[in-house]
Amino acid sequence: MKTYLVSEVAATLDHAVLKPNFTDADIETHARMCLARSVKSMCVRPCDVALAATCLAGSAVLVSVVIGFPHGHHLPEVKALEAELAIRDGARELDMVMNIGKFLAGDYEYVRRDIAAVVAVAKPQGVLVKVIQESGYLTLEQVATACLLTEEAGADFVKTSSGFGPGCATPEIVAVMLNTVGGRLGVKPSGGIRDWKTATDYLAQGANRLGVGSTEAILEGGPANGDY
Repeated sequence: MKTYLVSEVAATLDHAVLKPNFTDADIETHARMCLARSVKSMCVRPCDVALAATCLAGSAVLVSVVIGFPHGHHLPEVKALEAELAIRDGARELDMVMNIGKFLAGDYEYVRRDIAAVVAVAKPQGVLVKVIQESGYLTLEQVATACLLTEEAGADFVKTSSGFGPGCATPEIVAVMLNTVGGRLGVKPSGGIRDWKTATDYLAQGANRLGVGSTEAILEGGPANGDY
């Protein structure tokens, strides 16, 4: 098994700063940590994009933002507007939540259209779109179907979980994602990645990014605090 450098792992981390009680001071504190650790991106709430962009200006750390978070039930037009405003404020990657209810109802055309509405805003700006399935609600067969819908809609990544729904990333879910769209779309396990071994195991499995809230604990090899 490959031995990973701390810098290699850090370069795959999307550090989540999404708790509802976070203040501007929290955003600034997390931004300083992201800069110090050289993570790939700092993922924030839509209201925090402008502040995060200011804090990270001139660095290689990207601003990513959640869209339709955390349940995915915003109208497609609302998600598209949220994406447009986030990009205006400095977001370079969008992590949108799939409409889980419509998916489970079998309305796959709605799900495709929902994702495509965000892609249509993001792609002309060179902004990546990651689609959160909330895989804890899905069977493995449904995970594969959601991956194909995501690909058909033109998004760039599939992602397991928001961190606010049931379950979290698992090797079994990630394996289905990789077997279904790996090599064409990026795969991002998220939720429950709270230590170095879990993080590097997913990277060794073939994941491209990791959604985490315990960045310092992972990179230092210590125990994580919190529940993301």
